Amino acid sequence: MKLFIPDIAYINPKSLNYEAGKAAKEYLEKQNVPIVHSRSVSIEGNSPSENYVKAKKTIFITINAQKKLRNCKPSADYQFSLSSSCPGHCEYCYLQTTQGEKPFMKVFVNIGDILAVIQEHINNNLPNITTFECGSITDPIALEHLTGNLKKCIEFFGNSTNGSLRIITKYNNVDSFLNIKHNRHTKFRFSINTRYIIDKFEHNTSSFEERIEAARKIASANYPIGFIIAPIMIYDNWKSEYEELLNKLKSQLGDYNDQITFELIQHRFTATAKELILTRFPKTQLDMNEESRQLKWGPYGKFKYIYPKEKSNEMKDYISQLIGKNFKNAKIEYFT
Repeated sequence: MKLFIPDIAYINPKSLNYEAGKAAKEYLEKQNVPIVHSRSVSIEGNSPSENYVKAKKTIFITINAQKKLRNCKPSADYQFSLSSSCPGHCEYCYLQTTQGEKPFMKVFVNIGDILAVIQEHINNNLPNITTFECGSITDPIALEHLTGNLKKCIEFFGNSTNGSLRIITKYNNVDSFLNIKHNRHTKFRFSINTRYIIDKFEHNTSSFEERIEAARKIASANYPIGFIIAPIMIYDNWKSEYEELLNKLKSQLGDYNDQITFELIQHRFTATAKELILTRFPKTQLDMNEESRQLKWGPYGKFKYIYPKEKSNEMKDYISQLIGKNFKNAKIEYFT
């Protein structure tokens, strides 16, 4: 898909002290993006939905001053951020309720400082291997063309004997990672789903075909790979469409002999998320009928609506069967 170009960019003057900040500014100028030099972002729409739409076309080039990284179990030991938010408009996104009414994108350019913090956490955990996740609050590949900082991270971890990196993405801008000396210390995980779910609910993200082609490229470059199938939904023809998805993956990755991991997540929502989703996507066709779901207590102090146990088990068994049929080297890490 085409690289994301914002409607407007705010640039924190401090970010121009860094090479990545200067490079981002130069790139945006070449794209004729209006630039505002400011330490804050101003978005003033006429409604919450307008604020959301405007924010999703606004970026803030700034710095990340975080010194203490947050835990990120079970995905990794720690998470760090090269950016926050992303250009995607996934209607069900779990970040809907955490990033406020105006989820504009922050792009952090002080990559040397970020890597120094990572190295400190690695040093504090020696001689163990310390694992890091950089996609918890963003999709770093969606914004990589602005800074090239993810490539620098992969190179850093490629030279690290005690650190490893995990990436999650719905985007196909992966060509800059194919010739890096990564030493298999970075694992790419692609968020995939059926054509129906991608086309219906994952707006402004890479297509079904683009994601699978990107996964093929990354696998050919000898990276460890995995897939997150999420959110898994039950709808008309869901079984045949998930079968198509796994068959397509098999056709593209049939010669990849290393382990392929799968993370399976059924569709869920909270009452707060439902209210916000209906505000932002009033014509959504997401199934959020509370009467057809059951309540489950979530780890962040909120009830969430999930499929009833019978349907949940059917979903788990069917997808697991498809994975086992197509991939002898597969490991299903969890279903939730």
